[in-house]
Amino acid sequence: MSEEATSPQDGNGKVSRVIRIGTRKSQLARIQTDSVADKLKGLYPEITLEIVGMSTTGDKILDTALSKIGEKSLFTKELENALERNEVDLVVHSLKDLPTTLPAGFTIGAVLKRENPHDAVVLHPKHAGKSLDNLPDNSVIGTSSLRRAAQLKKRFPHLEFKDIRGNLNTRLKKLDEKEDFAAIILAAAGLRRMGWDNRISQILGPEDCMYAVGQGALAVEVRARDVDILEMVSVLHHDDTVLRCIAERAFLRHLEGGCSVPVAVHTEVKDSQLYLTGAVYSLDGSDSLKETMQTSIAADDKSIEEVDEQVQRVGVTASKLSGKAQDGAERLGIDLANLLLSKGAKEILTVARQLNDAR
Repeated sequence: MSEEATSPQDGNGKVSRVIRIGTRKSQLARIQTDSVADKLKGLYPEITLEIVGMSTTGDKILDTALSKIGEKSLFTKELENALERNEVDLVVHSLKDLPTTLPAGFTIGAVLKRENPHDAVVLHPKHAGKSLDNLPDNSVIGTSSLRRAAQLKKRFPHLEFKDIRGNLNTRLKKLDEKEDFAAIILAAAGLRRMGWDNRISQILGPEDCMYAVGQGALAVEVRARDVDILEMVSVLHHDDTVLRCIAERAFLRHLEGGCSVPVAVHTEVKDSQLYLTGAVYSLDGSDSLKETMQTSIAADDKSIEEVDEQVQRVGVTASKLSGKAQDGAERLGIDLANLLLSKGAKEILTVARQLNDAR
């Protein structure tokens, strides 16, 4: 940060104090948070960072499927409570854990460059060298995600899918030490951040399994009124990732989706065009709707564009990124959701929600 920003006479010197970063206690959450802290420390060597670990509802309830707990902020609420009480100054999340509507007074001040957002297959050691295609009939695949199960049931009808909960370490242990699962499906991003690339047997492309909204991206959540902290973390924004995730979050919000219904996306930025593919599924994958739309995100001359720092788009504040491009991304998500809704997406999601609740 500039010397002027931290000098006492301008009244905006808070960032020279200790900055407390909230995080979940899991090993992956700590690795992700440490990576953000290292970036901030490299950019602002004068600040002192303190990491505060805490457990969330999603970390504590491990005997129930995520989709059955019925809580939209499973992995974020306790962290946001600490933020609200000024016990921490910013919080690092996996963006896919953050609801598309944030509590009043909070905003996503940074969305970092996305790691590979696709899902990965991790095979039981006895199936080394195989893929989902050639696993034996009725092999059991572990996943805690309705989205993954719905897509993969349709694509690989010879396989069975069962819930598996716990952090990455726990799930891999359940896979390796028991015979319950032939494979489990995990986010490639988490495995890579943990340094476990060697456990990835197969990356599932969009033709097999599209990913969750925001998957692979890290988000830094701050109090919207803390202009100095917001300014400090804003340099971590990765423009293409921000635009892709705004489109994805707008799509999910307009569908009124969440972890209790199977919604999947795929986004790409190419030649100043943002492409968004979105889909909804029945629980068994037999009924689905999928469409793709695109929009231009060509940047205007930023010198003539004033971006209001108080403007949020699906919870994201990115004041240094073209407002027109952000508006285009948000509109793309809404337009694609409306297209699917016009074709019957609401009915598919309503039935999926009811069936999931009844299970």
